[in-house]
Amino acid sequence: MNILVFDIETIPDLESGRRLYNLDGLPDRDTAEVMFKNRRQETDSVSDFLRLHLHRVVAISVVLATRDNVSVWSLGRPESGEAELVRRFFEGIEKYTPTLVSWNGRGFDLPVLHYRSLLHGIQAPRYWETGDEDQSFRWNNYINRFHQRHTDLMDVLAGYEMRAAAPLNEIASMLGFPGKMGMAGDKVWDCYLAGDIESIRNYCETDVLNTYLVYLRYLLICGRYTEQNYQAECDRLKRLLADENKPHLTAFLEAWNDKN
Repeated sequence: MNILVFDIETIPDLESGRRLYNLDGLPDRDTAEVMFKNRRQETDSVSDFLRLHLHRVVAISVVLATRDNVSVWSLGRPESGEAELVRRFFEGIEKYTPTLVSWNGRGFDLPVLHYRSLLHGIQAPRYWETGDEDQSFRWNNYINRFHQRHTDLMDVLAGYEMRAAAPLNEIASMLGFPGKMGMAGDKVWDCYLAGDIESIRNYCETDVLNTYLVYLRYLLICGRYTEQNYQAECDRLKRLLADENKPHLTAFLEAWNDKN
């Protein structure tokens, strides 16, 4: 079985913002500020977190775990456009039909990817399959909240009660994993404006690594892994991080070792 753990990073969809709010000609930063202001007015709060259809994807990072290998990377290249990133994500599902794993993927990542694939016209029949063409998908598909083909760890661990949901950073840290390391989602827009896409991709990779480690613990408590299986998978991931010899992955490994 192939396990694909994924995470996305987003910025305001400026093009749609200009179209919806008649902001033609307004600079990027000013356009975003108008969008944030409108959102604060809509919610009557200080939160400027945009509605999901107004997010543009700038990074998608994954951990792929197979029987023989585990790897972590960000799709495309730093200069890749959104359509290419989203297309690569769904092409992977079309080709391998992996089990998807996320943290709040059902509440954020997947709806954003749905809207962006709609915008770019990206076909993904395997992903959208619910049993009409493949009967096995009738009882286990990517769309149904309670199926296992996509496991949203935040949703499952909270017992499908949003009031019980917890932040990934706190759960990862509680379990002795690195958690956030100096970067957070609310800094992505500033990094993007500064042209620092690489830092966004690196941050996304550390988030997806935290998610994968929580997933391994989930497999342990489900009884799908023994303690020996769990430790073997952790050791395999540590070897990967050491062999990659990339600064952000080395820092993640060091933080993990320091906590244990």
